[in-house]
Amino acid sequence: MLEATDALLVGGGDCQYLCYWMQQSGLTDQLPSLLKKMVYVGLSAGSMILTRYGTTYNNHTLPAESPKSLGLLDFALHPHLDHEWFPENSLANIEKLAATLPMRSYAIDDQTAIKVSDDVIEVISEGHWKSLGPAENSL
Repeated sequence: MLEATDALLVGGGDCQYLCYWMQQSGLTDQLPSLLKKMVYVGLSAGSMILTRYGTTYNNHTLPAESPKSLGLLDFALHPHLDHEWFPENSLANIEKLAATLPMRSYAIDDQTAIKVSDDVIEVISEGHWKSLGPAENSL
């Protein structure tokens, strides 16, 4: 069924939880080849898990070695920039976090998307975003 799909929508939540169940389902193994022919649309944690940086928000009982991200894209993504529901996602807090990461970071609000196609990163926005950290990475 996935082979015939044009787009895959992956919702948010907890990065570690999403990664764990993507691995358990076998989707993680298929993703690299699927991404060559389908559009991946990630929302919140669903977008973060494709990058090199993910977070854990819930107290779950997953194995400690479960990854928080799949590392398919060589940057970090910090969604919900300055959103009233997520006061910890202020630009000041994200700038501090990004300074500790070895890869480029993108802080984006809910009116911003990151498009990656043919190893080119494009920010599409009608809102607020900021690129942080080391110089642009190639994918």
